[in-house]
Amino acid sequence: MKSKVQVSTELSRELSLFHITMMGLGMMIGAGVFLGIGNAIYYSGPGGVVLTFALNGVIAIFTAMSYAELSSAIPRAGGAYNFARIGFGRGTSFIAGWMEWFASSVAGSAYAITFAIYIWRYIQGVGLLNDVGVNIFFIEKITAVIIAVIFIYINYRGASETGKIGAFFTLGQTIFLIFIGIVGFIVVIKDPSRLQNFQPFMPRGWAKLFVTMGFTYVAFEGFEVIAQAGDEAIMPKKNLPKAMIYSVFIVTLTYVAVAFATVVAVKAGSPGVGGEVWQWIGSYHEKGFGEAIGRLMPYANFLLTLAVIFASTSALNATIFSATRASYALGRDHMLPGTMAKISKKRKTPWVALLFTGAIIIFVAVFLNTMDVASSASIMFLFLFFLVNLCVIVIRRNMADELEYGFMMPFFPLLPVVAIICQAILAINLHEVSYKAWIIGPSWIIAGIMIYLFYSKSHAITTEDEILVIEDEKASEEVGYNYNIMIAVANPENALGLVRNSYKLCGAKNAQVELLHMIPVPQQVPLSDASQYMIEGKESIIEMMIYLEPLFPVSTTLRYCRSIARGIVSAVREKKVDMLIMGWHGKPKNQEFSLGSTIDPIIERSPCSVVILKDCGNRTFKKIFVPLSGGPNCGFALEVATILAEKEHSQIVAFNVESENYTFDIDAFVKRMEPRLKHYSGDIALKKVKAKNVERAILKEAQHYDLVVIGTTQQPLISQFLKISLPEVIAQKCNKPVAIVKASGGIRSWVKRWI
Repeated sequence: MKSKVQVSTELSRELSLFHITMMGLGMMIGAGVFLGIGNAIYYSGPGGVVLTFALNGVIAIFTAMSYAELSSAIPRAGGAYNFARIGFGRGTSFIAGWMEWFASSVAGSAYAITFAIYIWRYIQGVGLLNDVGVNIFFIEKITAVIIAVIFIYINYRGASETGKIGAFFTLGQTIFLIFIGIVGFIVVIKDPSRLQNFQPFMPRGWAKLFVTMGFTYVAFEGFEVIAQAGDEAIMPKKNLPKAMIYSVFIVTLTYVAVAFATVVAVKAGSPGVGGEVWQWIGSYHEKGFGEAIGRLMPYANFLLTLAVIFASTSALNATIFSATRASYALGRDHMLPGTMAKISKKRKTPWVALLFTGAIIIFVAVFLNTMDVASSASIMFLFLFFLVNLCVIVIRRNMADELEYGFMMPFFPLLPVVAIICQAILAINLHEVSYKAWIIGPSWIIAGIMIYLFYSKSHAITTEDEILVIEDEKASEEVGYNYNIMIAVANPENALGLVRNSYKLCGAKNAQVELLHMIPVPQQVPLSDASQYMIEGKESIIEMMIYLEPLFPVSTTLRYCRSIARGIVSAVREKKVDMLIMGWHGKPKNQEFSLGSTIDPIIERSPCSVVILKDCGNRTFKKIFVPLSGGPNCGFALEVATILAEKEHSQIVAFNVESENYTFDIDAFVKRMEPRLKHYSGDIALKKVKAKNVERAILKEAQHYDLVVIGTTQQPLISQFLKISLPEVIAQKCNKPVAIVKASGGIRSWVKRWI
């Protein structure tokens, strides 16, 4: 009997830094500049067109840095689709990939249309169609379809062919556009009166700038195609970020120079130019750039047509590549039917995804007009980039300790936040030039949501970055329990140590109980083999259930993922937990963390109240010590102390250290807390001391008590760049049982719960 050997097929790594940089440039220097300049002048005037491309370049740099950071850590084909899957889960990732596929495809249609418009403009200009009665609109559509088909075939030939041909065309287009910009500056030096063309600078007002930035933003989305080359780029962690930053800088400078050259290309009062120069250029709309540059220099129309051929075809080539990889990634993970991920054995290209991408490009090119195509592409990219900027914030906060970054942006999270705000403003203003874009874009997204709900959700396969639920048993619903407590159980030895104190907290809050065990799976072990690690977790949960189930409604969950901290925080959000209880073993070996690589992220990111028990075991506490300083968690620390105290013969001491620089009215604070402590019948003693060294005073006083309860700080606990705070120092150094607590509440917890 022959053994069956399963051979996996994957994309080949053939694209160098030069190739992927050229792909990014090729996707940007295309229809956006040729179609956009004339329309931008029409809407916002001569100064507006220059500012449009300069400011869009700044926003694009911010988003490119988000893409660069994420691509360096997650270098796989799929781009935004992969980022959203890791940041937000399957549903959001499907919509990201769905938008990315459509946005790149529609951009490809715009580039095919640009090629057709300028080719036939030149042919008309030399008089070849004067005696032939033809419908130029119809011919342009046929030409757009033909050029799209040609480059669909080029993409089918393989990544190497795509990269080499794209690099050749991109070099050509970039050289031509830089040459046009240089000529524009030379003309101004020779004839400074051309600068009068910039008067008035913003004739229709500054508000129109948002409109022109919106529909020309498609000209800056080329760095997205670079992220799609993650499976085919050489040294992706190093080269992908470089290519993104290089391409955006080069294209922004080129656009600004060309926009300047367009405005100064026409001499006021020259034959055929009536009124203001900017009005004359703008009256030609998408052909305005060609009409202006045609007057800039000898043989301008020929050179311009050649530049358009290079620019539109290289951009078309890159967008087909990007859209195909986006749909391939959806098929690879069975978000769409698996046939979308079929790869040609000979060419090593995803031919089914390419076929469907080509169908979208041809359909849009035939049935939509130029401005609707450009605006639809822009709005989809604005939605997509909005999501990617959210992803970079969420992934950096939740997974920075899990991922290996090749690039991390400066001024985080300021740059993605600014980009998000700007992209929202630009998308809103797009309705002024194309209301159809606001119909087409949301309609595509709604269609994607329906496909996900009825197909993708049940067919999607597990990826290495997901958190998987192995077992999830819910308790029967009982009336009267309106508080949810989750107990994260690590192993059987620690389970019994959590029982007594968990019982007290659950009883005081009249809570339902959720027992959670996160199974740590080593990096070298596939998640599909994680079931072999679950026996210990089951034992832990059974131990806890024996004691708690007769008293409270108890649900149980076993999950596994690479990061225990991320898994617990995810479960807290999903189960809408009000309080999380965990055990802690003491000072961490890794000095980058205050309380440990698991505890620190959980305290920082959990949207609920957190109680961490150190060395508490199955003990009773009659003398409890609560250091107070007025911090945001002091009230919760005092409340937890009263819950953990024995009902009879217990003593709680609220302690404060006065120093020269800080005083705290502990008497007034405890009085304000009395309504929250009605369940406690004992007395709370107050003790104040004066000392220069607060840490030493607290540790000395703690020696006389059974338990220390202390609130954490509000700042992030991961102390790679920050000095460790006083509560964490006390928790590490104190040799008595310690409860470290953090209270939920306020806008901070709301944001953590929902975002």
